[in-house]
Amino acid sequence: MRRGVRMIYREFNGLRLSSLGFGAMRLPSTRRRGPILEDEAMKLIEYAYEHGINYFDTSLFYHSGESEQFLGKALSQFPRNTWYLADKMPGNYLEAVDGGIRLKIDCLGMSSKIFETPARLFELQLERCRVDYFDFYLLHNVADFTFDIYTDERVGMIDCLLEQKKAGRIRHFGFSTHARPALLEKYLNMYDCFDFAMIQLNYLDRTLQEATKKYDMITEHGLPVFVMGPTRGGILANPGKEAAAIFEAAQLDAKPASLAFRYVQSFPNVSVILSGMSTIEQIEENLGTFSEFDPLTAQEWPVLQRVADALIDFVPCTECRYCCGACPKNLDIPGLMSAYNEAAVEVSWVVDGFLAPLDDDEKPQACTGCAACTPYCPQNIDIPGAMRKFVRALERAEAKCL
Repeated sequence: MRRGVRMIYREFNGLRLSSLGFGAMRLPSTRRRGPILEDEAMKLIEYAYEHGINYFDTSLFYHSGESEQFLGKALSQFPRNTWYLADKMPGNYLEAVDGGIRLKIDCLGMSSKIFETPARLFELQLERCRVDYFDFYLLHNVADFTFDIYTDERVGMIDCLLEQKKAGRIRHFGFSTHARPALLEKYLNMYDCFDFAMIQLNYLDRTLQEATKKYDMITEHGLPVFVMGPTRGGILANPGKEAAAIFEAAQLDAKPASLAFRYVQSFPNVSVILSGMSTIEQIEENLGTFSEFDPLTAQEWPVLQRVADALIDFVPCTECRYCCGACPKNLDIPGLMSAYNEAAVEVSWVVDGFLAPLDDDEKPQACTGCAACTPYCPQNIDIPGAMRKFVRALERAEAKCL
């Protein structure tokens, strides 16, 4: 790697990966994740590469379809054996049709295009990224709403991608997931073909997504863990006044973003920690954190827990599902309560990642407020009240986008 670089590197199947990876989802753009400002973004990639980052991550839909092509162009100026590229099969936006698969949303004018096999879409991604192979390739977001497309024998997704790996065009095969632990365990038990798994891991998601439970589960299956969302989309880099007061009272001499990254560094089975960096200043600050291994101290752990408690408007649903049988609308109440907890921190992810695939009669707006469910809740949760708060939060988020 470049001279004078200070970076934590992790061994992975004979490779030496930078512990800090560059996620190409939040590049400089004209609007939130819109068209990329190429001159500014190019400077970021060059700066990251020159300062020791060698793992770069993209996906077909990042920046409305521009990320793959831009990242391929930016990295092509450097020797191919000095950087590692990760891309993903976008099952969260695919549906099976007679004769192949089709994109469910418009991207690059391909919304009506049918790909005869997943290999056809994979070929397109290689071309867009200007590479002959992907160092890392993932199934994008294994979850309840993508489970069918990834396991459908007619589509043959897994077998097709394993053929690409056999041909040397995928060097390491994995998956990303936001799934709840039960589905993750089911998926891990179905397949033994993966080389790694990526989860969202941060000190907020210890509660919201049961992230440590999923980390333990993946580790027990013998897979290295890659991490997305270490600062929860930037929330933990700027957690607000109440969090700042907690940090000040604890006399912690560290920036919030650094503490969030060091929290993830404290997990020994983590290979790569992705960050969606948008400015040179963000890269510089993160490089300081990743210049040496510095896990959290015993003093810092409880402080981060207090910050997490301050940030979360938490509904204590245990997913017992006692309420579900009483609901006249047959709503997945535990799933919606989990989404409500997520929305209290980051509404946009819930809208795009959880609610978008649901029909209208499955969303919180379908709750009539009849309260037939509440007598069955052992946690005494005001479920209709939480549903109303959820709807109002979604309405406020929509109003901001207008």
